[in-house]
Amino acid sequence: MPGSSFGEAFRVATFGESHGGGVGVIVEGVTPGLPLAEGEIQQQLDRRKPGQSAVTTSRAEQDEVHILSGVFEGQATGTPLMMVLYNKDMRPEAYREIKDLFRPGHADFTYLKKYGLRDHRGAGRASGRETAGRVAAGAVAMKQLDQRGVHIIAYTKRAAGIECAAVDLDQIEKNPMRAADARAAEKMVEAVTALARQGESTGGIVECVVRGVAPGLGEPVFDKLDARLAQGMLSLGAVKGIEFGTGFDCVDMGGSHHNDWMNKNGFLTNHAGGILGGLSNGNDIVFRIAVKPTSSVSVPQETVDIHNNETPIVTEGRHDPCICPRIVPVVEGMTALVLEDLYKRQAALHG
Repeated sequence: MPGSSFGEAFRVATFGESHGGGVGVIVEGVTPGLPLAEGEIQQQLDRRKPGQSAVTTSRAEQDEVHILSGVFEGQATGTPLMMVLYNKDMRPEAYREIKDLFRPGHADFTYLKKYGLRDHRGAGRASGRETAGRVAAGAVAMKQLDQRGVHIIAYTKRAAGIECAAVDLDQIEKNPMRAADARAAEKMVEAVTALARQGESTGGIVECVVRGVAPGLGEPVFDKLDARLAQGMLSLGAVKGIEFGTGFDCVDMGGSHHNDWMNKNGFLTNHAGGILGGLSNGNDIVFRIAVKPTSSVSVPQETVDIHNNETPIVTEGRHDPCICPRIVPVVEGMTALVLEDLYKRQAALHG
């Protein structure tokens, strides 16, 4: 089955390539009558767009969203909502010299093996640019979740080996790394820009916290809440791992210490990250993702061409030295898509 759609009751299908005419998304399952304006969606897209600072790509895309269907007189009609962002600053000629080479860390080799041909302009469909459609759809889901009292916030917890020592959510949008610690953010920026000057990149950890989710959300056994969140996060090209609550540290804990004890007021701890048996338990949902270093670096590397000839390669162009700051709104949007879909499926279960 085609792999460009996600969700059941709240379903999205993204389209477009890095250097094609544009990118976008079709959303089905939007509640009729939901107040919806391009400006609200644009706010989230502005957080994801390129060219924001020295720690992001210099590609000059405004990422202006256009609603082509599904909204009438400021309200969602309930019919398919189509949103598109036209590409403006494409430079496909920058890839001509390496169009027959497989760039290390990229999907060039695997896409060619799957389809028998590939779009060599940037990363084509495998580009992080595809996530703009997810952010647009996620903004719609957030609007519906806000009415449910659900709030999602993500931030850069670690980048370039530097970790937040404190968590001040008010700091996230005040620094270019979208870190929750102002001092750590300064050190992150210094480290990332230093690596960028060397032609290198770095990765990091993004943490996401969801508040206000009612207990019982999720669809056992294959569509558990944590399973759907994991699928959503791992469908992002830069994400290489995910953990919930205490995560991998649980392997060194005793069961009685890892268990979240309860009293008449609720849970005393949150080692489970707000999810038990694949269902929300009313606690904050907490998870972290591992974001790999950007694959496009100008450091000389070794590869082969489409004829299997060995050759050196240097990837020039406009690339993020660290993906973490721009993936934060993508993580929030993808989380919203998962939650709204499961809320609508829960409503269908109970009539």
